[in-house]
Amino acid sequence: MKRILLGLALMLLVLPIIAKADGITLTNERGTVTILASGITSKGSQLTSFNNIKAPQGHAMGSVSYATGALDSGSIWTGGTFSSVGSYFDVVGMGKYGEPKGPIFTGSFVGEIDWTLVSSSKFLHIYDLTGNIEGQLWTGRMVTGTTTQVIYTKWNQEEIDHKGSVKLGTTQITTPEPGTLGLLGTGLVAIAGLFRRRRS
Repeated sequence: MKRILLGLALMLLVLPIIAKADGITLTNERGTVTILASGITSKGSQLTSFNNIKAPQGHAMGSVSYATGALDSGSIWTGGTFSSVGSYFDVVGMGKYGEPKGPIFTGSFVGEIDWTLVSSSKFLHIYDLTGNIEGQLWTGRMVTGTTTQVIYTKWNQEEIDHKGSVKLGTTQITTPEPGTLGLLGTGLVAIAGLFRRRRS
């Protein structure tokens, strides 16, 4: 009986570790960003890494494109919050360097999207666009994640032509492991059955 209880206790301790998901890390650079009160849109940003796979210098693995909803609060010049209504966040791979070919992630922002002015000078403004995302992987699995897109504008571009560029985008996608959790649940049921049998 002590062994069973000890086994059960160990499984319960391991549960949060197993439940903690694996992840996919993506990075992107460059591309055109349009900055308007109606939303921020990025097109042509190059996917530069997929987990530990990196594109060779000067090459891309695919593209990252996204759009927010409209500005909810603050301003596009000093920072604020954008809505996720009508947003999207899509990652497409070329399949050249070990990354999947075709849509890698198709989804959208969820909740508020933060637009933060990180630094400002006469010649350069740097912003962080940060938000939660959810959608579907190329495997068909539904996932969640976070993204931070560092965006810069030169010579007050955001005020003159509302354009900027992506300096660096980092996206962390969480991929839960339902199969592993299912096995753990089966193990717990088996221990409970064994425990009942011993008591009878």
